[in-house]
Amino acid sequence: MPITRRDFSKTSAAGLTLVGTAGVLATASAYAYADENADAAPAGAEREHEARSSQALGSRTGYGPLIDDPDGLVALPAGFSYKVVTHAGVTKLDSGEFTPNSHDGTATFPGTRGSTLLVVNHEIGGDRAETDFPVPLMPELVYDPAAPGGCTVVEVSKHGECVAEWVGVAGTQENCAGGRTPWGTWLTCEEDTTRAGEDGMTKDHGYVFEVDPYDRRANLRPKPIKALGRYDHEAVVVDTKRGHLYLTEDADEPNGLLYRWTPPKGFRHGRGKLRGLSDTAGVLEAFKCFDSRGRFVDDLSRATKAGTVYGVDWVTVPDRDARTVPVREQFTDTQVTRARKLEGMWWADGGAYVVSSYAREESPEQHDGQVWFYDPARRKLTLKLILGVNQDPSKDGALDGPDNITVSPYGGVILAEDGEGVQHLFGATDSGRTYPIARNELNEGTAEEPEYSEFAGVVFSPDGRTLYASIQNPGILLAITGPWRHQR
Repeated sequence: MPITRRDFSKTSAAGLTLVGTAGVLATASAYAYADENADAAPAGAEREHEARSSQALGSRTGYGPLIDDPDGLVALPAGFSYKVVTHAGVTKLDSGEFTPNSHDGTATFPGTRGSTLLVVNHEIGGDRAETDFPVPLMPELVYDPAAPGGCTVVEVSKHGECVAEWVGVAGTQENCAGGRTPWGTWLTCEEDTTRAGEDGMTKDHGYVFEVDPYDRRANLRPKPIKALGRYDHEAVVVDTKRGHLYLTEDADEPNGLLYRWTPPKGFRHGRGKLRGLSDTAGVLEAFKCFDSRGRFVDDLSRATKAGTVYGVDWVTVPDRDARTVPVREQFTDTQVTRARKLEGMWWADGGAYVVSSYAREESPEQHDGQVWFYDPARRKLTLKLILGVNQDPSKDGALDGPDNITVSPYGGVILAEDGEGVQHLFGATDSGRTYPIARNELNEGTAEEPEYSEFAGVVFSPDGRTLYASIQNPGILLAITGPWRHQR
C-alpha cells in the first residue's frame, strides 16, 4: 500500500531536523555493531608506523594524521600497522594457482580456534584469456567457463596469518560488491549483464550467487538466484526482521535504481534456500521517493543537505530477467527514483545504509558522494552524509567517491574511497565528523602523473579488532590493526 503524505509527515517530522553540513554525517542515534575481521602487510610482513606526531592519538575525532609508509603501500595513523593477507600474482590458493586480481566486496565470518573466514569478490570481467590472474575454473564450481570473475574464501589465523585460500565460485562476471546474510553466507553480485553469445560468454550474466564459506560442498554447481533480477548488481542486504532483500544497481543512461525483493508467502530464509527458489519467486520492486510535500523526487541527487528525508513507495518490476529491455529502462522517469553510482550497502540499526558514489552532468545536481539510511518500518530515506564536488582530487585532504561501506563497532561508518586522485579509507562519526584512516600510496602511474587504485571490501573482523580492506588493483587484501577507540 502506498505511503500517504500524512503518514510521511508523522514519521519524518523528527528526521527533518537532522540537518548537518555538507561532508558530515548527521544521525540521531549510535550505530549498532557491524560485521567484521582479523590481521595484515607485504605478504606476511608487518609494518609498524612510529609515533611522529603528538596529535596522532590526541584528537577526539579520528586517529591523527596519516604517516607515509616507507614501503610505499599504505599510510596509516601513528600506532597502526598492516599486514598483507593475499596479493594477486604473489600468494597462492591451496590448489596451487595464484590469488586472482581485482579484489572487491568482502565479508568476514568467525572460524574455528579464533580464526576468521573472509569471502572476497574479484571484480574481473571481459576476455578470460586476457586476464592475468582470473579466478581458477575449479571442478563443479564454475557457472560460465568463459567468465574470469568469482570469489575466493580466505582463512586467517587468530595471529593474523593467511592459512589458506580457495575458490568459492568461478565463471562469473564483474563480481563487485554483495552482502553478508544473517545465516552466515555471502551473496556475490555481478555488475555485468552480458548475454550468452555476446563477447564469448556461454551463459547470461547479471545475477546474484550465494557462497558458503563454511561448506565447500554447498558451493558446487553454482546457480544464479534469478528471482533477484538480472541487472548491473552492486550490493545487497537482508532485512533481518521482515525477510526483504534490498539491492543497489550501479548504472547510468539512465541512472540505476534501488530494489526491494519480497519473498513468497511461507518462505523461510536459510543456507541455500535462495538458490532453490523459482526464477519468478517473490516480488521485485524499484523505489519511488517523494518529499514532505508529496512531490515526486526523480533523482537522489536532488538532496543537497544532510538531514533531507524522503518517503518511499515501491513499484513492481515488469520483467525482472530483462529478456528484451534492461530493468531500469522498463520504467519512465516519472515512475521511479534514480541515482547515479548506487554502490555499497550495510544493514544495521534496523535499516539499510546505502551509498551513492557521485553524480555528474547525467544527474540533476552534482556531488561527490552521499550516504543514505532507509528505515523500512517508517518507509523513509534520510540523507546522512553528502560530499561536495572535490575541486582538486590530486591533493590529499578532500574526500570523494565513497563506495563500499561498513558500520563500525567504534561508532559511525567506515567508507572505502573510489574517487579520483588520492584514495582513502575514511570514517564518519555519529556526531558528524569525517576522518582519514588509511591512504593508498601504491602509485600505478608515474611521478608526473600518479594513479592510485580504489580501496574496496572494507569490513571489520567478527571481534572488531581488525579492519580488512583491499587495494583493488593489483589486488592486495590488507588487515589493519591499531588502537581503535570509540569515535564521537
